[in-house]
Amino acid sequence: MPASSSIPPLPAAGPAHSGGGGGIVVSDLAFHWPDGTVVFDGLTAAFPDGITALVGRNGAGKTTLFRLLTGDPAPGRGSVSTPQPVAVLPQDVTLDADRTVAETLGVSHARDALRRIEDGSVDPADFDAVGEDWDVDARCRAMLGRLGLQLDDLDRTVGTVSGGEATLIALAGILLAEPEVLLLDEPTNNLDVAARRRLLEVIGALTVPVLLVSHDLDLLESVDATAELRDGRIRLFGGPYSHYREVIDAEQSAATQRVSDARGDLRKQRAEMVEARVKLDRRQRYGKKMQESKREPKMIMGLRKREAQVSAGKLRGAHEGEVERAADALEEARNQVRDDKRIRIDLPECELPARREVLTTPWPAAAPTAMPSGAPGGAEAMLAVVGPERIGVVGRNGSGKTTLLRAIIASGDLRVPAAYLPQRLDFLDDGATIAEAVADARPGADSEEVHAHLARLLFRGRSSDKRIGALSGGERLRAALGVVLFRRPAPQLLMLDEPTNNLDIESVEQLADALRGWPGALIVVSHDMRFLEEAGVDRRIEL
Repeated sequence: MPASSSIPPLPAAGPAHSGGGGGIVVSDLAFHWPDGTVVFDGLTAAFPDGITALVGRNGAGKTTLFRLLTGDPAPGRGSVSTPQPVAVLPQDVTLDADRTVAETLGVSHARDALRRIEDGSVDPADFDAVGEDWDVDARCRAMLGRLGLQLDDLDRTVGTVSGGEATLIALAGILLAEPEVLLLDEPTNNLDVAARRRLLEVIGALTVPVLLVSHDLDLLESVDATAELRDGRIRLFGGPYSHYREVIDAEQSAATQRVSDARGDLRKQRAEMVEARVKLDRRQRYGKKMQESKREPKMIMGLRKREAQVSAGKLRGAHEGEVERAADALEEARNQVRDDKRIRIDLPECELPARREVLTTPWPAAAPTAMPSGAPGGAEAMLAVVGPERIGVVGRNGSGKTTLLRAIIASGDLRVPAAYLPQRLDFLDDGATIAEAVADARPGADSEEVHAHLARLLFRGRSSDKRIGALSGGERLRAALGVVLFRRPAPQLLMLDEPTNNLDIESVEQLADALRGWPGALIVVSHDMRFLEEAGVDRRIEL
């Protein structure tokens, strides 16, 4: 586990950040990064008490808003008002592996003073350090217990616990400090099903305002309100994520109908303009014919010509105005339709025959520490995958799920080409562009092939020139898929380890939809049962 500082409640900072009663309020907030990228320009919002989910695409500014709410960095303009202190649980919790659990919880000073008092110290500084916290150990164990952690030894080091347990320890330390506002950024990442359930119970019992970012649908269904961050603005919806989706889906259905109606109106106005021009041309030809035949006095013919020109101008102007109005209405209607597109990985070259053997390997060889619940021991315990099976691997933290995937790759028993995406997509070169990374996966492929492949993953036009290091979580996952699926021979087994970590809810939905169209075999490690169901998993291995 990488060394870093523990996660204490973050204090207010800067004159733009004020405390006081009420909930979280931001007024006329403006912020841009040093390179000039504008994140917010005039953002105003008031978050209600209770639990609010902040949703929006990766890159919309959710994490930046969290940082602004803590006062670091300060906004370029506007103000943030929250009750104090504010505590934040970041998306990637990194704790110092050499620190003790007590130090991470922020109680080591009080515990040390209490021990000295028990040994006979009468130093007032020790009594001040303890304060009212005479039952500090019991309080810590109770909080850890509520989160499902039985850590009787508070002096053990954090490096001896799993990543999921480290997240819960960090959260326990925050809750013990009793903040007035709690910000949670993807709190269920790396947590197994049981830990997620306990986390929901603990969060649900809080009486302080909670603002959270998550792709966990169970967590999103437990909130009191949903706030959407889109195009630098926040829109508040009462109720959980499902209510938000119902409202948005209804609005999008109506917006799509408006586009259809506006498109029909534009066609009608253009047709009427063409028809009017045809009639006008006929009149003008008739007038010219009359003038050439000189059947009327010259003065009368001149008057008729001027009247015809004025009338024609008015007619053209009226129809052109109607066409312009209809075109503007169509543009406005199109702007109301969201650009929610599908990832396509239904690649014919990855298709797998129904009876094709993919993998048959003894369980102990595949993963000595990972055996399915209730499986027999010994050489007769086999892991077999045949045809385009869709397998979900589930289990508690530390049960050996990642070990299983790695062992499958190393077993030598794979009968088809395979692609593996680990939890951390570090195999991508942060300095390369998306197009360069994909091209490197298949030397000799021409640019047209590369860009056609990337278009299926929603990287179109200049978006394929983005640097890997600048991508959001969802974009990085799509780029990684682009690389491994472009390799030859084409993979017919796709293995993913916790692919939804660091994705926004829209990216999770896109990934699940894409995996439903995957024509090969699939093995996915995930704690997210809903995601596995949406991805079409039809077999589960529980470790």
